[in-house]
Amino acid sequence: MACLAGAVQAQTPTEPSAFESVDPFIGTLGKGHVFPGAVAPFGMVQLSPDTDYKPFRQSYDWASGYRSDDQTIMGFSHTHFSGTGHSDLGDVLITPLSGEIKWDVGDPAQPGSGYRSRYDKASEQAEPGYYTVDLTDSGVRAELTAGVRTGVHRYSFPAGRPARILLDLRYSIYDYPGKVLWSRIRVHPDGTVTGFRETRGWAPGRQLYFAMRFSQPVVGYEVRNREEAIPYNGFRQPGRAADDRAQIQGRALQAAFDFGELSGPLLVKVAISSVDEAGAIGNLDSEGQGFDFDARRAATRASWEEALGAVEIEAAPEMRTSLYTALYHTLIAPSVHGDADGRWRGPDQQVHDADFTVHSTFSLWDTFRAQHPLLTLVAPPSRNADMVNSLIAAQRVSPYGILPVWAFHGQETWTMIGYHAVPVIADAYLKGIPGIDGEAALEAMIASATYRPYGGLGDYMDLGYVPIDREPEAASKTVEYAYDDWTIARMAERLGRADVVTEFDRRAGFWKNTFDGETRFVRARLADGSFREPFDATAINYGSDYTEGNAWQYSWFVPHDPAGLITAMGGDAATVTKLDAMFEYDNTGLDYSHAEDIAGLIGQYIHGNEPSHHAAYMYAWAGAPWRTQARLKQIVDSQYRATRDGLSGNDDVGQMSAWLMFTAMGFYPVAPGSGQYVIGRPFTDRTVLNLPDGKRFVISTEGLADENLYVQSVTLNGRPLTRTWIGHDEIVAGGELRFVMGAEPNTTWGVGAEARPYSLSTGN
Repeated sequence: MACLAGAVQAQTPTEPSAFESVDPFIGTLGKGHVFPGAVAPFGMVQLSPDTDYKPFRQSYDWASGYRSDDQTIMGFSHTHFSGTGHSDLGDVLITPLSGEIKWDVGDPAQPGSGYRSRYDKASEQAEPGYYTVDLTDSGVRAELTAGVRTGVHRYSFPAGRPARILLDLRYSIYDYPGKVLWSRIRVHPDGTVTGFRETRGWAPGRQLYFAMRFSQPVVGYEVRNREEAIPYNGFRQPGRAADDRAQIQGRALQAAFDFGELSGPLLVKVAISSVDEAGAIGNLDSEGQGFDFDARRAATRASWEEALGAVEIEAAPEMRTSLYTALYHTLIAPSVHGDADGRWRGPDQQVHDADFTVHSTFSLWDTFRAQHPLLTLVAPPSRNADMVNSLIAAQRVSPYGILPVWAFHGQETWTMIGYHAVPVIADAYLKGIPGIDGEAALEAMIASATYRPYGGLGDYMDLGYVPIDREPEAASKTVEYAYDDWTIARMAERLGRADVVTEFDRRAGFWKNTFDGETRFVRARLADGSFREPFDATAINYGSDYTEGNAWQYSWFVPHDPAGLITAMGGDAATVTKLDAMFEYDNTGLDYSHAEDIAGLIGQYIHGNEPSHHAAYMYAWAGAPWRTQARLKQIVDSQYRATRDGLSGNDDVGQMSAWLMFTAMGFYPVAPGSGQYVIGRPFTDRTVLNLPDGKRFVISTEGLADENLYVQSVTLNGRPLTRTWIGHDEIVAGGELRFVMGAEPNTTWGVGAEARPYSLSTGN
């Protein structure tokens, strides 16, 4: 629905469907950085409005191309990220015009100064796979829908005015001079328009090809190269004017297409490819001939109904809307990258063939934590296998021989730290996802973990930690590498590779080398073994000791050995005290305005960024699970709302949303690869996981109310569950997890050592 109010009003005496409870606008204002446009589940095309154009250094707030408080829409482009902090894309921008062709975008403060248009916010509606808005300056009603590899536009033009389409290949999200390296537009005799552009953006040398067809014949067109920096482009090609050239190449290309006065809507169908123009045409044809907008919309709606139907949620209306929107956001990426014929472009810039559907857009530093584990429960096993096999295939053809770090459209960006494709692969394989070659996966994982030039890995292997005087963000890298290494050991254990288990279990303990027993914080060390001074546990400075965080958040990042960390912290009581100190820290006098991604502060807990995401669950290892329950209520109430500013930080390609989904169900994957979920507390009356093999896992809650913060008891399939974790195998077997809630903490449930979740040092 277009807004929460609309979602509530749409309710009938029967519960609305999952589809009708999704609000794509949640997070489009503030730091959610999501887009409201049309996309199929994991679709290659994300067709969405772009509301403003900013130079690179001013573009943070427009990372998705859209802000709901902007007053104009530039047009509709076909590629977008959902919830990232950095950005790119905005490919193949199309704008409908109903009068004079204006070649420049114009100033939003000066209506009519360019091709951008004001729009009627009351007309703006969005649902999964569909978006519509009325453009008031041009008088055009725009409707968008999308298949997996195609985007379809339907434009209704005002009577008596010419219908025109402007194509702009100059524009890009996160733009700057010289970003477009080369581009081409070709008009084919049958009216098909193809082209490409190569950009040097977040992923350098990214190639994007497109194919476009119109439902009405073109009565005239112009193609222009607006480039001014390099006046000489070779000898004159055939054609003396902008309206008689079949093809144009350059760095600043635009095209305008005239359809005259139309008696009905104009449909535009666009497909993209990273391979070539023939691949884009093949993708265009792969999703049906003709221009049946309503049929495409209905097919994508059905795909979303099926995808969202993996979870049934009974909850208060606002929570239900938040949760189904969160689930929707987790199912947008990793997106399909391979063409319909199986070809795909790899990180080596070569074209390869695959016998599975290749995916890309891997925001792994974010999504290894909860989004990928959630997909093992709510997405088909074949989809999970395709994603894992995409990672392995990328490693196989990588010039560096390592797994993706943060890749999109098959190209590596080298963003963030760690080698977090490793836990994604291990978690899926250890959960029994079929179709993954375990031996090939393990070799790819080891190759990434032993590539010495990457991120201080050589020193990490030699010294047992990353030294800060040789590598930035060394404290964070040490603890994140140690966790990744633990998942390699668990994978090797399953495959019977004892030598690998021994080596990587040893490396999994390297987190201890960066823990300072005096301050009881994870700290950066110099190559000589000393801790770097001066030390400020609250300092957040990019490129220094920590990655998008500080010692308060990173000192808890030992997800594979919380028991060992608690021992280092001084025991259960000391750990609870320190966790409370983090949540209750007085930030008066601290200024984090220089750090774009630091949002959603609760003391020194930072929910708007990922290093904190598991911290509230750490109380369970310290014998105080009721403290987790209270903290989760505090986080959910303050960090999520069913409004356009309802996310405290970037959704980060579904990670913020996945955190909410897991937490609302009552458990969270603190250590993907362990096969365990740590029990917190539920936020729904009833949630049902419709598992791929037809089984159902039901989470039911008795006594759910704002005043009932605490779990009184838990049963699994009717039997008391006294431990603070549940196994993945128990969930996928089907059954019922039942919570009884109350106003006072139960300080005896789940407190014993035998009730605590897995830790490497205890072997539980």
